[in-house]
Amino acid sequence: MTQDTSIHDSDTQESGIQEQAARLRAELEDANHRYYVLDDPLLTDAEYDHRLRRLQEIEQAHPELAVPDSPTQRVGAQPADGFPAVVHALPMLSLDNAFNEDELRAFVERVAKVLEARPAEIIFSCEPKLDGAAVSLVYENGQLVSGATRGDGRTGEGIISNLRTLRSIPLKLRGSDIPDLVEVRGEVIMSHAGFEAMNDRAREQGSKVFANPRNAAAGSLRQLDPRVTATRPLEFSGYQLARIEPDAGDTTHSQLMQRLASLGVPVSRELEVVEGAEGIVDYCRRLGERRDGLGYDIDGAVIKVDDLRLQRELGFVARAPRWAIAFKFPAQEQTTRLNDVEFQVGRTGAITPVARLEPVSVAGVTVSNATLHNADEVARLGVMIGDTVAIRRAGDVIPQVVRVIEDQRPEDAREILFPSECPVCGSEVERVEGEAVARCSGGLVCAAQRKEALKHFASRRAMDIDGLGVKLIDALVERDWVKTPVDLFLLKAEDLAELPRMAEKSASNLVASLDRARHTSLARFIFALGIREVGEATAANLATHFGTLEALMQADRETLEAVEDVGPIVAAHVETFFQQPHNAETIQALIAAGVQWEETEVQQGATPLEGQTWVLTGSLESMTRDEGKERLQKLGAKVAGSVSKKTSCLVAGPGAGSKLAKAEQAGVTVIDEETFLARLAEWEAL
Repeated sequence: MTQDTSIHDSDTQESGIQEQAARLRAELEDANHRYYVLDDPLLTDAEYDHRLRRLQEIEQAHPELAVPDSPTQRVGAQPADGFPAVVHALPMLSLDNAFNEDELRAFVERVAKVLEARPAEIIFSCEPKLDGAAVSLVYENGQLVSGATRGDGRTGEGIISNLRTLRSIPLKLRGSDIPDLVEVRGEVIMSHAGFEAMNDRAREQGSKVFANPRNAAAGSLRQLDPRVTATRPLEFSGYQLARIEPDAGDTTHSQLMQRLASLGVPVSRELEVVEGAEGIVDYCRRLGERRDGLGYDIDGAVIKVDDLRLQRELGFVARAPRWAIAFKFPAQEQTTRLNDVEFQVGRTGAITPVARLEPVSVAGVTVSNATLHNADEVARLGVMIGDTVAIRRAGDVIPQVVRVIEDQRPEDAREILFPSECPVCGSEVERVEGEAVARCSGGLVCAAQRKEALKHFASRRAMDIDGLGVKLIDALVERDWVKTPVDLFLLKAEDLAELPRMAEKSASNLVASLDRARHTSLARFIFALGIREVGEATAANLATHFGTLEALMQADRETLEAVEDVGPIVAAHVETFFQQPHNAETIQALIAAGVQWEETEVQQGATPLEGQTWVLTGSLESMTRDEGKERLQKLGAKVAGSVSKKTSCLVAGPGAGSKLAKAEQAGVTVIDEETFLARLAEWEAL
């Protein structure tokens, strides 16, 4: 990754305000292109924001320098009174659907019959069917001049001001050979991570929560105030080059997608060209297996005859082309009956209503429980016990109730009543002003909070206490043997052996495991403390930034916010945690009980692997993958769980499988454990 170069006033004096503004615009648009199209970012978010702020300052001071395609225009204009009607030059057609492999094969047979060709020899282009909102973008002489929704296929709503706020949509096409006219069709989507983060913020603020990413994307695009759209985590992906003038002579759909990418328009990285029905079936199977790990919603795959000449020969029927079809995956949303609601108490005291459901299969997984989040969500849904409800499951997101089928409500439906006392310990339930979550006030007095805190403390990513499972923690808390994590290190084998199903050998093994856990890393220890909003990555950043626990405990909010990925909310939680006397006492008691780690020296300047993304796969002989991950993170690298174009290097141990194959296919650097160890030693010696 390149280092951010400070922008000084001297730049202005030497090159002039106009040249500086042009340079900043070029750098920002290049950053957007690299991030959204090439999947190869060079600038960090902080560096991007720094340049954007400087460009805003220049354009505010010199309005004559503001141009329509400036990145600053993405922040949104004044609210509109309504959306103008836009007539599509070419209709935005729908696709016929196939719901199983036999119907896919039948589609290929129909195409082959019309073309008088052998089915196995026809080439098809396959890509995911994104689940969002379809839009059309029109560029004239490289400038974005129009943007509209699908509407009824012939007339849509003009939402150009809103579409300009999306960083993934180029305001100006790239390259030297830009056509006079380009019309792009594509989908605006919201990633799972962006959707969950947006809804979490909405719940905290008591504002509207969206049911699913598709509704969120569509609703965000139709905001009359573009400044609202600008705050939503929307992304665009092109799937069709509808018009291009002059015609550059491309002969296949896949070539047109490559041309779009060369012009700076994001297209699907999952697009593949295959042969015949079996190639299509194989693609759909593989895509279906990877569906939950894509990070965004798809509801199937789109299959198109790749040859444009053959597309024209096949033509259209009614409102759909003969040369394309949509293969639909099983629905990720189903309806079932809400039988009851129970209230669970989490590690931080948060009381969460959990819907107990009539079991139903959602996207191949049987779901019997779903989260209702909090009282505000229950009120928003208007849900009652006995209702028929729609359940959604997407990726790794916990199943949730998304809406009520009100016309099926039974006469004996019951209101969901939140407890005023903790269902576990009887302590008063509190709801802090400004927060949507109700919490038990009992703290460690509450057995539920104690159990969850201990489970987190002992987990593999935290202190990694092997053998301290859920049932054992339950037994220790119920006997009141363990009240804080410190008590774990005071347990004796002879006492543990008295517990049910705990033989003398198991007791000795657990004590030995506790002894090993005393030697940990600062990052793991910080994560194990269970500070609100501090996950594994944030804990690692805090450890790297401060180097010592003492420095971290003395840091104020302003100092904490200087840490990567730490914002005002996380900084407040960290500062508050370390200011609590009982937390400080517990930490000192843990240290007195022998918990220790190597102090790390704070890195000055850039770390050797800053900006790089590494992946570990297979088994390592000299260390665990978690240990390898920690060492890489100390050197500034991000460690991911899957291979992508962003991956800088893959470390492949024995047993490496699909990740190794994908890395080799993508041209990612692959090294073995011996090389990995040698490089670690070299970097750590710097």
